Amino acid sequence: MSQRYSDLMDKVYLLAMIVAGLSLLVMTIIIPIGIFSRYVLNRGESWPEPVAIICMVTFTFIGAAVSYRAGSHIAVNMLTDRLPLSWQTFCARIVDVLMLIISLVIFYYSFYLCADLWEQPVAEFPLLTSGQTYLPLPVGAIVLILFVVERLLFGTQENRPIVLLGNHG
Repeated sequence: MSQRYSDLMDKVYLLAMIVAGLSLLVMTIIIPIGIFSRYVLNRGESWPEPVAIICMVTFTFIGAAVSYRAGSHIAVNMLTDRLPLSWQTFCARIVDVLMLIISLVIFYYSFYLCADLWEQPVAEFPLLTSGQTYLPLPVGAIVLILFVVERLLFGTQENRPIVLLGNHG
């Protein structure tokens, strides 16, 4: 069971990494287009800013889940590194449980945010509704919940080959 779950999480991890990377790429392309349009063509387009914001939210929430599984998130270990190994393990479990609680809270509130704003149009970008633009929040929270559960059940995944992909240091 653990191997099947980890294999599934590897696929989710790769997909999340691709989505986060593409959203960062699109954002870095869109912003200069908006600047060029506004200051060189003297014609401010309405769509670059909302698209860039959607990409930033996607990159932030999906990328946070990816970095959590890879163990590359920001952490202050100054105190815990000085504790005995058994206490370090205990503190790591507490952090994982707190991450699970925080992720569940984020999912709960972001789900209802999307539901409440699902019909509200975005004036600058009429193809999407406000609720759709906030979808990366609950999706990122679900991915993070899956990764936290994996860590709680099977330990850290930082040394799996798929997680070390591109990490040569």
